[in-house]
Amino acid sequence: MEWCRIDQDTANALKEKLPVEEEMQDLAEFIRVFGDPTRLGILFYLREKPLCVHDLSLLTGMQQTAISHQLKVLRQMRLVRYYKEGRMAIYSLNDSHISQILDIGLKHSAEEVRND
Repeated sequence: MEWCRIDQDTANALKEKLPVEEEMQDLAEFIRVFGDPTRLGILFYLREKPLCVHDLSLLTGMQQTAISHQLKVLRQMRLVRYYKEGRMAIYSLNDSHISQILDIGLKHSAEEVRND
């Protein structure tokens, strides 16, 4: 049986196309944030309209402190932003890319498994 192999020049060329280690770490952390169903739910709600912590708490059935913690994680990853209306913070998606990522994820997860 013949094994699939690439030559050293091809291997080096492929390695050169990889992002640097720090970029890979940042991307891995970014993707990890999407691995939590609560955070995903928050993102989907915010995709529809800006909401405050109280509203998100009502929608998710979670304590406001838990929602605030998740929003902090989402803010740190630049997925959401907020503005103040008086003493109330109103959260929204940071930009249209976030909505596109959600759409792509849904589309991918709905695809049937192929074994080509």
